[in-house]
Amino acid sequence: MERAIGRLLRRVRAGDRRLTWHDPSVAAAPESLRLTSAAFFDGEPMPTRFAGSGVGENVSPPLEWSGAPPATASFALIVQDPDAPTPRPIVHLLAIGIPSDCAALREGALSPASGARIVFGRGSFGRLGYSGPRPVRGHGAHRYVFQLFALSRPLEVGARAGLAEVLAAMRGVVLARGKLTGLYERD
Repeated sequence: MERAIGRLLRRVRAGDRRLTWHDPSVAAAPESLRLTSAAFFDGEPMPTRFAGSGVGENVSPPLEWSGAPPATASFALIVQDPDAPTPRPIVHLLAIGIPSDCAALREGALSPASGARIVFGRGSFGRLGYSGPRPVRGHGAHRYVFQLFALSRPLEVGARAGLAEVLAAMRGVVLARGKLTGLYERD
């Protein structure tokens, strides 16, 4: 049944224009951060290990970055699925307060239980921390866009802040940005 619904909705997608990447509060920042993962290449499939609960192990992939401006005070990382059959991209992660001296996150670090010095906001459906890919069967390949932002100051938002609150706090403080896209599909 799920596969049939996925096929019916195959052309219904939230769309790239609603990604944080294109929001006016961040879009003017230079694309000078280089974000990579040892687990997958940009634009390539993500291993099932990183898929969501019930599909994979729901652990976040390892990430590395370079190119942060000297004035960087902290980083924010937002992961979204613009291919979800929803009005807006699904938010799979809101991680803010990543320290400026951090240039890598180990596998599994994007979980509140990891002990990492990161503040997690609320993703879609109220989730905290990384929530891996779990697209509707038969809907086709989905893109999972890891968007990293170098900030001139730490964001002043409460724990469990949502995307709208995080975007409002990012206005005027984004120094640079970079992204990495992984693909995932369930037949």
